[in-house]
Amino acid sequence: MRIIITEHAKKRLSDLRQEGITPADITMAAGNIPGRIPTATRFRGFIARSGRVFDLVAKDIPGGRLVITIIGK
Repeated sequence: MRIIITEHAKKRLSDLRQEGITPADITMAAGNIPGRIPTATRFRGFIARSGRVFDLVAKDIPGGRLVITIIGK
């Protein structure tokens, strides 16, 4: 499945709260969500390689899985 990360999500990666989360971590987390996501949904408790816990908001679109935003803990 193709994972699309929005510009908003990429911009948030530079914030202090999301420090240590990489696009590769986001792609891995979004790809591990099973099933279909028809509406924007928040998924909690992913762990980046750096050890930072984060949530992501994603939804499925015809082009793949769209990651709307990232919320670091």
